[in-house]
Amino acid sequence: MSYISVIGAGSWGTTLSIVLAGKGFDVSLWVYEEGLAEEMARTRVNHLYLPEAVLPDHVRVTSRLEEALQRARYVICAVPTQFVRPVFREAARCIASEAIVISASKGIEKETLLTVSSVLREVASNEVAVISGPSFAKEVVQRLPTAVTLAVENRSTGLLLQEIFNTDYFRVYTHHDILGVELGGALKNVVAIAAGVSDGLGLGLNARAALITRGLAEITRLGVKMGAEEMTFSGLSGLGDLVLTCTGRLSRNYTVGFSLGRGKKLGEVLSEMKSVAEGVETSVSAYHLSLRHRVDMPIVEQVYLVLHKDKDPLTAVKELMARPLKEEFDHSSL
Repeated sequence: MSYISVIGAGSWGTTLSIVLAGKGFDVSLWVYEEGLAEEMARTRVNHLYLPEAVLPDHVRVTSRLEEALQRARYVICAVPTQFVRPVFREAARCIASEAIVISASKGIEKETLLTVSSVLREVASNEVAVISGPSFAKEVVQRLPTAVTLAVENRSTGLLLQEIFNTDYFRVYTHHDILGVELGGALKNVVAIAAGVSDGLGLGLNARAALITRGLAEITRLGVKMGAEEMTFSGLSGLGDLVLTCTGRLSRNYTVGFSLGRGKKLGEVLSEMKSVAEGVETSVSAYHLSLRHRVDMPIVEQVYLVLHKDKDPLTAVKELMARPLKEEFDHSSL
């Protein structure tokens, strides 16, 4: 069957390789760490990022990009957002012109404020799609029911990729709003940090519900201002992913926020984590996007200040609650 290359062997990249190989596809999984690649090839387990799952025989593990991309018809980007540009700048030399690149990374590049699909288009000339939605890797490899969105401009490509990714436990919906799907997937991580801070401070379920709802309002305001469709943010890649990441203890971004709410410093929290919490860097991008597009995003602003300006989390919450009163659906800020 068609050859698939997954670039990035974190928990999500490893999971997608398992899902696709389980359907009978030949999959090549590129691992950045040479030592980890050798161990995974020998043990068939990613002990560092996904120790609960065994790699199927159809997954070939390699630390060499050229080898991983040798016959790839479909290339999945699953590296942390801030490393997409350097990795795919090198990978682009090995990717066939007819290959389709599917972004599974959720973030916004700090230096350029570009989404991952835009970065990929800058470094490679291939058609690009995006897969996103509420999908903890640990549950997917356990074959628990999961539903995601696959966004692509070309409808026929979307139908093709939908069939490739869909299984009896991993349901795939198609969509055409690539920008909206990416912004929902990236910005929800920032709000999840806020939700974690709130829970870490012991502020209760009412506060968390308010953060999720008002966070979605902020994400939607920015998305619409940037040209995305408002309805996208009520879907799986918007509201669905936001709710999961703000309430699920498997969320790395929620965990960062919770630890900060408990009094830990950011450096200490990150040093204890194996995987990347995308919301930490995305908070910088989101804050600067709000300034560029003149969109009111008070939750994003406070998360940025807590993470990067050492602002006291409780003070940030008090300032959010003390803001001038306004209508709930205030379209003037659009």
